Amino acid sequence: MSDATSTGSIAELRRFKRYPKYRNPSVEWLGEIPAHWEVSRADAFLRYEKRQIEPSQISAELVFHYSIPSVQDTGDGVFESPSEIDSAKLQILGDRLLVSKLNPRKGVVLVASAKEVPTICSTEFVPFEVRGCDLRWALYLFLAESTRQRLSAVVRSATRSHQRAEVSDIVKMWHGVASIPEQRAIAAFLDRETARIDKLVKKKERLIELLLEKRSALITCAVTKGLDPSVPMKDSGVEWLGEIPTHWELERIKWAARLESGHTPDKKVESYWQSGDIPWVSLADTEQLREVDYIANTAVMTTSDGIAHSSAHILPERTVLFSRDASIGLCAITNAGVAVSQHFIGWVCGPRIRPEYLLFVLRSMTQELERLTMGATVRTIGMPDVKSLSTPMPPVSEQEEIILYVHQNRSRIDALVGKVRDAIKQLKEFRSAIISAAVTGKIDVREEVV
Repeated sequence: MSDATSTGSIAELRRFKRYPKYRNPSVEWLGEIPAHWEVSRADAFLRYEKRQIEPSQISAELVFHYSIPSVQDTGDGVFESPSEIDSAKLQILGDRLLVSKLNPRKGVVLVASAKEVPTICSTEFVPFEVRGCDLRWALYLFLAESTRQRLSAVVRSATRSHQRAEVSDIVKMWHGVASIPEQRAIAAFLDRETARIDKLVKKKERLIELLLEKRSALITCAVTKGLDPSVPMKDSGVEWLGEIPTHWELERIKWAARLESGHTPDKKVESYWQSGDIPWVSLADTEQLREVDYIANTAVMTTSDGIAHSSAHILPERTVLFSRDASIGLCAITNAGVAVSQHFIGWVCGPRIRPEYLLFVLRSMTQELERLTMGATVRTIGMPDVKSLSTPMPPVSEQEEIILYVHQNRSRIDALVGKVRDAIKQLKEFRSAIISAAVTGKIDVREEVV
């Protein structure tokens, strides 16, 4: 097992017994294996099958495509039109083990099945036909942490994000190999255990969804209805808002905050992007913007020269940023002076609206933003629509009370979400640990399967 395996996972594994006898094979990195297991190279039980096909050779109306992204996202391939295939692929003619050459540390491995339509896979996969082993045992063998670590140690790559193993690295790797009946017992055991763990993970992921929905509802209610349920209400005249407190105003955001657009300094001028010290918010910051309220550090930095020779300019601290392309509606408040790409706009808040309050209002506009982008081929919100967005306007003192209330109550929900995410992490660690322990013979599961 990996040194990275958590102590909790190790403790869980102790409930399984070990084999009666072990031996140390001549292949040092394998460590000890059950005494009755053999040591074999992968090419002794897996046959590499390379059947390359060009897009022009596909005449069917539909294909089933195992691409790296689809497998990473869903664990399976997708049906596609041949017109979407723009490079050579490999044909799948039966049940095959697909092992990704790309970034082997990630363990993108699956059992692929031929469909009723032509079935293909990316050339970044290595398709194997099993020969003298159980197919699902082979799947778990390549999912094992020890196998992934070993392949990662021999990759050839120019960058860390594009590591690639050669076919020869995969087929020449040595493994401890049980008999086929024992392989089937190991695979059956792991099928059962991983299914149980996956079911628990799904339940906890659903719990996170419910907590985040509660979090969102809490914010929306606070910024649109206020904190006093007894105050009289009035119709706002805006569908997504509904009723708001009678003493609140309603006005377009642009009257309460100065609207600023973004720009990109010329990407072809390297000096604008080398050793930059000015944060530049772009779509590369999408993941960060999903998580944070405040942003100061960005994936890409530009230079003062880049700003001076473009329409980009530095927005002041505490500007509310808003993405209007791609992932629409991502928001954050600047913690420092930043520039933004044309995919973003910024609102520099005036004295009548607090940036945090505007941030929460924008995050409550999901329904309205969907309406404004519905049917668009390219998902974007045009500047006229941006300028038409309205916000409730409580008195500033009430905005500050709402901000405090949201922070306090949201933090309790966030703490619960954090605990559930920790539990999911531990379950996934245990899943990885039990796979590695079973296929490397650290635990004896033969009597675990009826």
